[in-house]
Amino acid sequence: MDLDALLEHYFASTDPDAIDAAQFAAGKERLTIDFGVEQEPSRKFALWALMEALGFAPTPADAFEDAGLKRAADDYLSAAWRLEQG
Repeated sequence: MDLDALLEHYFASTDPDAIDAAQFAAGKERLTIDFGVEQEPSRKFALWALMEALGFAPTPADAFEDAGLKRAADDYLSAAWRLEQG
């Protein structure tokens, strides 16, 4: 999935800094709904990763029933945390 395409689709902008509060709220709602109904595992993971980057993703345990996806999400969070620690 293309990050710019996802941002444009959900938030009507490819620049996160240019998204106003109303755009963010509407995009967050659409993204959360799409995540909830998505059945294809890789697409669901990509939507979750975008939600995580924007600060509103559910925990991996709550987001995924599949053990492999839970593990992948946990690994993603661990890697992101290590990057933040420098």
